[in-house]
Amino acid sequence: MKLLKTIGMAAAVTAATAFAADAATTKLRIQTHFSQETLSGQMAGKYIDDITAMSNGEIEVEMFYASAVVKSAETFDAAATGILDCDMTGGAYQTGKNPAFQFAGDLLGGYSNPYQQMSWMLHGGGRDALNDLYNDYNMEFIGWWIPGPESLSSTAPIRNVEDFKGWKFRSPPGLATLVFANLGASPIVMDFNEIFTALETGIIDGADAANLTNNVGLGLYDIAEHTNYPGFHSMPADHLACRKDVWDAMPDHHKKIMTVAMDSLALHNATINEVKNAQTAKDLRAKGINLYEWSPEELAKFRAAVKSGWTEFATTPEAKALLQSHIDFLVNLGAMK
Repeated sequence: MKLLKTIGMAAAVTAATAFAADAATTKLRIQTHFSQETLSGQMAGKYIDDITAMSNGEIEVEMFYASAVVKSAETFDAAATGILDCDMTGGAYQTGKNPAFQFAGDLLGGYSNPYQQMSWMLHGGGRDALNDLYNDYNMEFIGWWIPGPESLSSTAPIRNVEDFKGWKFRSPPGLATLVFANLGASPIVMDFNEIFTALETGIIDGADAANLTNNVGLGLYDIAEHTNYPGFHSMPADHLACRKDVWDAMPDHHKKIMTVAMDSLALHNATINEVKNAQTAKDLRAKGINLYEWSPEELAKFRAAVKSGWTEFATTPEAKALLQSHIDFLVNLGAMK
């Protein structure tokens, strides 16, 4: 009996050792532009926790927040060249490579909510269309997480299109700079971690940074007493993209874990931001921050400028193809004529 028990224990140890030897490990270095204090930073942390747990620790991540390794716009290249492995910022930072990246991240008012935009990616052939672009730059698009429409922050009123004239503000690179410049504003491209100081010192009058809740996390309403809500001008999709050879070398179950976890993150992110933004709006009003809801007439003026900007910005075959894919999907939904 003791002999059988000993043999059984030995077999269990051998099996456990064999399993440990066979278990694949994926080690990734990922950077996001969000700080851990923001809601989006917390959501990024949740994603890492999820893939670690679902892989039973086989996926190991060294996470860098607030663009700790390289500047936000340099994260994509840092991943593609091996300084990092994955980029958790957004495609619109890469418009200097190809304007198509604008339509891989933010249609500037084309979609009304995150669920519409996610529908294009999940059900309108978007994931494959994006990888047609990303693969050309040695990267694999994994998924999106979309906080929802953003709100501008400003030290001066932003009630209508007219208020944009002469308005100096932090802008992300890409289509936003073109559209706002055409409306008379003075966009200045700068990193997230530079916005607060630029506002505080008067270098800029406002910022196109994030939604209400993340703007609070950035401390912007400590200085800027004006904002707009609900947001309308921008709804950027933050992405997860990994170097192609790293992705291709991963076991299939690790790829599936990371992809499904991104789709889960998208749902959790959109819904928590919807809840948080509604509460944040109440809190900001109570603190005396001015929240402006734009009229349909003013929204129409802005969207006319955006549609004109789309055509002006889509200057490459890849950009035209991606833009047309979005437009076709929106028309089929009945959301655009």
